[in-house]
Amino acid sequence: MSYRVGLVGKPSVGKSTLFNAATMNDVPEGAYPFTTIDPSVGEAYVGIDCAAPEFEENCEPNHGYCDSGTRYVPVKLVDVAGLIPGAHEGNGLGNQFLTDLNETDVLVHVVDFSGTTDIEGEATEGHDPREDIDFLEDELDMWYLDILEKGIEKFEATYQGPNPGDEITIQHVLEEQMSAFRIKEDEIKQVILSLGLELDHTAWDDGDREALAREIRKRTKPMVVAANKMDTPEAQQNYEEITSDPDYDHLTIVPASAHAEKALKNAAENDVVDYRQGEADFEITGDISAEQRAGLEQIREFVTEFGGTGVQTALETALFDVLGVKAVFPGSANGNWTKGPFRDCFLLPGDATAEGFAYHLHSDIGDGFLHAIDCRSGRQVSADTDLDHRAVVEIVTTN
Repeated sequence: MSYRVGLVGKPSVGKSTLFNAATMNDVPEGAYPFTTIDPSVGEAYVGIDCAAPEFEENCEPNHGYCDSGTRYVPVKLVDVAGLIPGAHEGNGLGNQFLTDLNETDVLVHVVDFSGTTDIEGEATEGHDPREDIDFLEDELDMWYLDILEKGIEKFEATYQGPNPGDEITIQHVLEEQMSAFRIKEDEIKQVILSLGLELDHTAWDDGDREALAREIRKRTKPMVVAANKMDTPEAQQNYEEITSDPDYDHLTIVPASAHAEKALKNAAENDVVDYRQGEADFEITGDISAEQRAGLEQIREFVTEFGGTGVQTALETALFDVLGVKAVFPGSANGNWTKGPFRDCFLLPGDATAEGFAYHLHSDIGDGFLHAIDCRSGRQVSADTDLDHRAVVEIVTTN
């Protein structure tokens, strides 16, 4: 299983630049609408503290790599085609956008915080980034609302007509209608009750339905805002204002400069700097001109102030903090590694249990599950034990 992080946002805000910076692919970049038509999919990496040093081992990764004690685990990064207002009605690349979007697990909304692109991605000055944040959330909410309304119509036509179903609930029908969002009947019931609504759709007014669609969207398409172009004074001012605005407290906003990340990685590939992705500093190692040095020092000023370029932080925040994913290492309680130590590191849902991990490894291992061993403590753990982030676990199975 590989998690898919979707990069979304209006055209010309730096999505493709951020994609290229994270994956080092050559996707076309440009300040004009729909540079990206089809979604580009590349491999990016999220970093966690490697468990191998705790066991006095050197890891030998099957996938990804390890650098100075940080294990970089691959994820899929999807640069979804540019969005414009009215996408839920089919405007622009709307229908295709929403289809591609729904194949992702968590979203990073790339927003031009410098205010130099308008709502449709055209060059301007003084644009309020709040409009971009609002319009994407509104488009997604209207998309969810349309599907929700169809589910209600289906319930009324099928289960409240001349031949009503036996104890069929509205949340059961909504689960079927919204199956693409991978939300279960009991979760829909929980959302309905959390909003103070009755389990009777006839008691819901238009505002209730919109609130329900919005809450389901928040739970099934969690989002981080990448405040791009933060290496400009205008963006930094907008960032201060928006992060102080209580209307945006529900969002995690990460200051970022895709341009700075791309420049540093290019420089590192050319042996000009010693730089590790996500780090808040770098060392100039190459023989460069005074102009190049000045440019790098300007980038250094930004990454020092903001703790990095923000590109790596946005991906890791989306996956670990917002989506709640956790990393788990298959371990060996007695230190006898059959294929080398710490070859694998798996990204699992936040509610993953020991038995769930066994099934993730292989269905046969899950079917034969006896118990698991926490390799740090040496304790035996049961099937329903919730695993911690960075757990090191050996599965004991009959198969």
